Amino acid sequence: MALSEQYLDADDVHPIDLVEHVAEHHAWEFDRIHDDQIAMAVVGQWRTYSITLAWSGYDETLRLICTFEMEPPAHRMPELYEALNTINDQCWAGCFTWWAEQNMMVYRYGLVLAGDQAAGPEQIDTMINAAVTSCERYYPAIQLVTWAERTPQDAVQVAIAEAYGTA
Repeated sequence: MALSEQYLDADDVHPIDLVEHVAEHHAWEFDRIHDDQIAMAVVGQWRTYSITLAWSGYDETLRLICTFEMEPPAHRMPELYEALNTINDQCWAGCFTWWAEQNMMVYRYGLVLAGDQAAGPEQIDTMINAAVTSCERYYPAIQLVTWAERTPQDAVQVAIAEAYGTA
């Protein structure tokens, strides 16, 4: 069944209700923290990602934050920031940032729904999948920069290189 089949009139549905529906559809663990906020865990190939979506009625924005913990060595922070700049140049929807105080890598995206616009379940599913896909794609590059002491250019090239042939 398509995600939207149960929500033909999404105008009357709160965005976080839609997120909850998407989480249930995928059997992701989630916790409805508040009427306007939900947190979930999505298992990827490299990590389990913590994803929080929050609705702000003030600026009519559905905010997505996808995080994973890491503890990069202090001497590699300049290279990590350079790698994040290079990665963000390649991300058209969302961006990465480092939250040092929490030791977290963060992927952020905001869906503006101004003028009483409504998000559909497919749109929310795409937001979440884009976050996980981006984290999965760039996780190896971030690890190569921080722990294998590869240059940011080298490490990011690994993430964007096309695989050829078959195994």
